[in-house]
Amino acid sequence: MSLTLFAVYFVACACAGATGAIFRPGAWYEGLKKPSWIPPNWLFPVAWSTLYILMSISAARISGFAAENELAVLGLGLWAIQIAVNTLWTPIFFGLHRLAGGMLVLVLLWLSVFATCVVFWSVDWVSGLMFVPYVAWVTAAGALNFSVWRLNPGEKPIEL
Repeated sequence: MSLTLFAVYFVACACAGATGAIFRPGAWYEGLKKPSWIPPNWLFPVAWSTLYILMSISAARISGFAAENELAVLGLGLWAIQIAVNTLWTPIFFGLHRLAGGMLVLVLLWLSVFATCVVFWSVDWVSGLMFVPYVAWVTAAGALNFSVWRLNPGEKPIEL
């Protein structure tokens, strides 16, 4: 695995993560009704930091196969899509206060993360395995987003 490639992928993840510093949850989020099973606030940065490291390692590993494996190239394209979609959720949910919009982004994120995991696994099972916690986290995030959306029906609807 190339440390340079790891750094490139990690910078992409850090850019996605930086949206959390720009669009803070704040009083709006604190005022929303939330399910009883919501994770503690401290878990979110720990989970995302761990996931970003795993995502970066897995992409750097897959990059090593790209010269001779078309599936590796497809997987890296999916990786790029999932990090782009990942970047959208925070501004839509916390920035625009769009609960339904956040849910739509999470559905797209889950699909792109799952597809990336499957393709990575077919190229290098270790890289695919490193994506399994991300699939689980996005699944839980989707359930949480959906619950918050349903518990707060008066929030802003999606505007297309």
